[in-house]
Amino acid sequence: MRWWDIDAVLGLEKDLFPEDAWSRGMFWSELAHARGPGATRHYVVAEDGDRMVGYAGLASSGDLADVQTIAVARDQWGTGLGGRLLTELLRAATAFECAEVMLECRVDNVRAQKLYERFGFEAIGFRRGYYQPGNVDALVMRLNTKSSGGSAAGSPSVQGTEING
Repeated sequence: MRWWDIDAVLGLEKDLFPEDAWSRGMFWSELAHARGPGATRHYVVAEDGDRMVGYAGLASSGDLADVQTIAVARDQWGTGLGGRLLTELLRAATAFECAEVMLECRVDNVRAQKLYERFGFEAIGFRRGYYQPGNVDALVMRLNTKSSGGSAAGSPSVQGTEING
């Protein structure tokens, strides 16, 4: 993801997460930490032709990574794009030499939870009222990359969609 992707990312963000969408400033802040030798973030976008169809981001600190966001356009649900984006984030966690990857997922987003479980994430707790202003709880999930071989399992293919970091 680059700064020129932010407008398209915000369009998807507002469509998919209307109550708790990230702001332009939040994306700028994340991207400020995504380049150079001291980078602690990894953000990617998925495009189908000239259309933005997904994006994802990961933050790292020491041996811990956190999936910050994954979003896939509604018409791309069920195509494997979410798995490709997650695979890219897990590769980044491996490159950052992270032993664990954490994430929060809305308790009502069963589709996303199933994706994370397929990749080996396990539920470890809840964060009450995490998603605001809707006051929706988050399921906290963890993947131990040491026990999963240190990298993502497989690389799902999505024809016609390009992932760009």
